[in-house]
Amino acid sequence: MHGATTGDRGGLGELLRLAWPTVLARLGIMAMGLTDAIVVGHHSATELGYHALGWAPTAVVLTTAIGLLIGVQVMAARYVGEGRSADTGIVLRRGLAYGFWLGIVATAGLYFAGPPLLALSGLAPDLAAGAAAALRIFALSLLPYVLCCVCSFWLEALGRPIPGMVAMWIANGVNLALNLWLVPGTSGLGVEGAVASAWATFGARIALMAMLFGYLWRWAGSRTHGVFARGGDARDDGRGGEQRRVGYGAGASYFVETAAFSGMSLVAGLIGSLEVAAWAVVLNVAAIIFMGPLGLSSATAVLVGRAYGARDRAGVLRAGGLGFGVTAALTALICAIVWPGADLIARGYSSDPALLRLVAPALVLSCLFFIADGLQVVAATALRARGDIWLPTAIHVGCYAVVMLPLGWALAHPAGLGLDGIVWAVIVASLLSSGLLLGRFLLLARQPLG
Repeated sequence: MHGATTGDRGGLGELLRLAWPTVLARLGIMAMGLTDAIVVGHHSATELGYHALGWAPTAVVLTTAIGLLIGVQVMAARYVGEGRSADTGIVLRRGLAYGFWLGIVATAGLYFAGPPLLALSGLAPDLAAGAAAALRIFALSLLPYVLCCVCSFWLEALGRPIPGMVAMWIANGVNLALNLWLVPGTSGLGVEGAVASAWATFGARIALMAMLFGYLWRWAGSRTHGVFARGGDARDDGRGGEQRRVGYGAGASYFVETAAFSGMSLVAGLIGSLEVAAWAVVLNVAAIIFMGPLGLSSATAVLVGRAYGARDRAGVLRAGGLGFGVTAALTALICAIVWPGADLIARGYSSDPALLRLVAPALVLSCLFFIADGLQVVAATALRARGDIWLPTAIHVGCYAVVMLPLGWALAHPAGLGLDGIVWAVIVASLLSSGLLLGRFLLLARQPLG
């Protein structure tokens, strides 16, 4: 199958066909990070601290960069809906050029500015130095991963999510092998611990880029979709600017959300070290669960974008409704597993009785925001796919930066709820965000498409 046609109805079957490989690909992102943490943690707790601190600022930069590239997926899907599949190569070429310079700037900024900022952050000098060494290597892997995201987004928009998913899990195998070889420090290459794991990530991302570029080179559809065609961009009537604007809105949202949740870690840190560790576990579980809705948001955006490109208002509403319904069902099922299994999940992270007493109840309470958190990301992506770029960003800023952060501090400290107060703040912010975004989508669904 060479991708969807303009006649696709965007039904449940098509949504699920697009969603399952996309969800697995997003889980592959989490699996790579978990592999690093497990291998480094078994090698040295100190090196794990270096790794975590070096990765934290990298994650904010990388997440923002990925958001800036969402326009590739949205615009390619719209072209398909407009009956211009042969021109989608323009979107890919434009995205690769944009992603290249974005990756260069992100790498240079993080490589040169990251270590001084760590030194100024109040960390102990040895901790800052160890984290900085890992951070520099993580920075080098930004460019290849950004280019991989461009390719994956484009293929997903054309209805071909499986190649990206397969490449991601092969890259996970490469990452595991390199971690096991390099991290113990016995490879003879003079690296170990956090720095060695960062080099493993670099190698895995180079492999991922090579696989995706190789696939695009060999796939006959690349020619029929105009990937290697010369010219054509001049006929695009300003669509390049629109592609970047979609990314600006998504990038700003991703940055605000990532920074806000990092800020909640600081709120937990003001309570105590045990609360920081407990919140880290809850946040990790929530992040793994979030990969499901994140994958569904991409599949929903493709179907909404196609319908929007075809100026099919009923199709936009149908695609959005299916995405919301499947997301609600999936997250409800996850809650039905996490709620009774909270103790078992917590024990998978630690055997410390004091930590378990905090983590297990917090995981149960977190089930109250899993559904809302999933719905808000699908609704925001669906809105951008149908041309509503900046209001979802404003809602995210209001809910997560303006509401969640101060509410988390107030509930955790003056109100004395501790870790539960932090979780309640996330619940309130997620419910508010999902309600506003879903309401916005339904409101626009009643209006003619622009």
